[in-house]
Amino acid sequence: MLPAPAAIASAGAPGADAAPANRPGLDASLTRSAARDAAQPLDAFTEWRTAADGTRLGRSRLKLSGMHCAACAGLIEAMLQAQPGVRSAQVNAATQALTLDWAPGAITLDELRHSLAGAGYDFAPDLAGPARDLRRREHRQALWRCFAAGFLMMQVMMLAWPSYVAAPGEIPPDQAALLRWGQWVLTLPVMLLSAGPFFRAALLQLRTRRLGMDVPVALGLAVAFVAGSGATLDPGGPFGHEVYFDSITMFVSFLLGARYLELRARHRAAEALEQAADVLPGKVERLRPGGMTEWVETGQLAPGDLVRVAAGQRIPADARVEGGRGAVDESLLTGESRPVSKAPGDEVLAGSLNLAGVLTLRVVRTGESTRLAGIGQLMAQAFQDRPATLRMADRVAGWFLAAVLMLAAAAALVWQLLDPSKAVAVAVSVLIVTCPCALSLAAPAAWVAAAGSLARRGLLLARLEAIEALSQVDRIVVDKTGTLTDPAPRMSRQWPLTLDAGATAAAKALAGASRHPLSRALMTALERLAAPMAEALTSIEELSGRGLRGVDAEGREWRLGSPRWASGETASRLDAIGDAQIVLSCEGVVRAAWTFDEALREGAAAALGAWRAMGMEIDLLSGDAPARVAAIAECAGGLRWRAAASPEAKLDHVAALQARGHRVLMIGDGINDAPVLARAQVSIAMGQGADLAKAQADALLLSDRLDAITAALRLARRTRRVVRQNLAWSALYNAVCVPMALAGWLPPWAAGLGMAMSSLLVVGNAARLGRETAPDRDR
Repeated sequence: MLPAPAAIASAGAPGADAAPANRPGLDASLTRSAARDAAQPLDAFTEWRTAADGTRLGRSRLKLSGMHCAACAGLIEAMLQAQPGVRSAQVNAATQALTLDWAPGAITLDELRHSLAGAGYDFAPDLAGPARDLRRREHRQALWRCFAAGFLMMQVMMLAWPSYVAAPGEIPPDQAALLRWGQWVLTLPVMLLSAGPFFRAALLQLRTRRLGMDVPVALGLAVAFVAGSGATLDPGGPFGHEVYFDSITMFVSFLLGARYLELRARHRAAEALEQAADVLPGKVERLRPGGMTEWVETGQLAPGDLVRVAAGQRIPADARVEGGRGAVDESLLTGESRPVSKAPGDEVLAGSLNLAGVLTLRVVRTGESTRLAGIGQLMAQAFQDRPATLRMADRVAGWFLAAVLMLAAAAALVWQLLDPSKAVAVAVSVLIVTCPCALSLAAPAAWVAAAGSLARRGLLLARLEAIEALSQVDRIVVDKTGTLTDPAPRMSRQWPLTLDAGATAAAKALAGASRHPLSRALMTALERLAAPMAEALTSIEELSGRGLRGVDAEGREWRLGSPRWASGETASRLDAIGDAQIVLSCEGVVRAAWTFDEALREGAAAALGAWRAMGMEIDLLSGDAPARVAAIAECAGGLRWRAAASPEAKLDHVAALQARGHRVLMIGDGINDAPVLARAQVSIAMGQGADLAKAQADALLLSDRLDAITAALRLARRTRRVVRQNLAWSALYNAVCVPMALAGWLPPWAAGLGMAMSSLLVVGNAARLGRETAPDRDR
């Protein structure tokens, strides 16, 4: 069970004492003890490393609460980086994720939480349990503030209504004063409770010289409340007789309502992304030597353990099937909607669901090494990034806010000369209507919605900017082996047609010791043969580029691999086996041979056709022999192809395309594809590909289905349109409403309604991207 966020946050690094907190009554020794007790759960969301100067550093993944605009991200970063021991702080405003590099010997996470609490922010570990608690607390507070503002707004409107419908002089002065005082009393809790976070954030933004959306909001509320209070105390004084309490409460209610809906949308997105982290079973049946079984926590499993998973249970770790057959639902991890059949020798992924049969599994990877954990880390990396477009939008919003403040001040001065009774209302309306909430939400809301939609299809983004790059692609370069073709070759011919028992057993022993695609394909073919007990081979060794060899009980050397190496560089019987790719020999005598053919991935032809229909030009690059590349290019519908391409040749090809002005998408899976994956404007690596290729790519395709890339290209174009629509709406809204506010035609309550509705429109427009992708309509 996870401890409470506060208990985790007070922890230090394993093996390092936390600095004592500078708070009365807190004993330093107790702080160090708590740090040691909580060190283990701290590891669940913190990575540890040692700096060049020997300092122990932690990188913690945290979730924030209390944020309501993009400017909050820069503010939180500035506050945290001002604390001793904090090396860096990166906040993603769209997902409210915080990546914190800190030195546990200088400060604790509990102290960092307290440094944010005064400004209304909080954080918890980026784990399912604490993050849910934080969201629940944030939701409760937002709902209470929204309810208080809405309820009191209705009471204020009832007291303000007579002044709108009564004729001049119809309300006696004493009753009018009573109505104004009643409104003042009811507005005061709205200012202190519901609008309190606006004022705290605005003061902090001014103190740190970082203008955010809260500054004009708080300034407008303060000006209106002070003017209304002055009019209540002395209707004949310099503030006049107009009060703005109805506008204040209505504006706060509209703004809190809009932010509450935005909060719910963010929480739903966070819950959807956490589904993958919650799918592991709590306990699993582990098989012990001697046939005994025991139920243990999933976290207690280690590589090599044998577990039994019945139908209807989740698979607890990445594992290999040792016994039984079944069908597994991997849709949550790969986007594959159909059940996948599993037999002995097949791999299964942690978090997938066993739909049929009882599987005996050998654990291969647990914890942070599983594919499930890798998905979470990749998503965290993507959302940690702040794309260049967002950074530019933040800068534009900052300058825009400065212009807003000067415009409001100028409007107030002009109206003070024209009609002093309208000066305050005009200044407040200008401050409110020009608040650039919609501008700051225009791009990040769309990108986060699109990233979530792609993740459900099995395509994980390593950086959010890849969505923008995908929308501009006009040329696709694709690798052949393992990318365009099925990674598992299919056996087309065997010599001799019937294998003797010794050859079958030796081939199984050698092929089972290798992860090479041809060895895996051979094992799949041999599994269908009813072979006797496997030949006991010892000293099995795999030689790169050649094959495998081992020694049997009689001291004979068996080889499985390339024809000339396996046959001892002799021509004996090679004529009989023709163009075989794998040969089995014993003491240089060929005992068996196999030929394999490549085939296009399932759905590859349809995906290529869809790419062409979208106006894409497609190139096939491969390091394979020309005959094989030409055959696959022909099967794929006549692609332009280049064979025997080295990594340097692939890099030169893509560079030449870019020099001609093309925007290139590279799709690959091998180590030789890593340089060109890094060079292309945007790149996608296959999920079963080499780690180096995946590290260089902008996105990772977990499923084997290329139609996910088709969906990504279409969704990227839709996302670009949505971002442009959001930006256009923000510009149109300001172009229409700012002149109206300056002319005095837009009262403060209407300005508040307009600002809230513009933000909701932007968020709602972006939310459409989270639904199923639609056919491409335009470029």
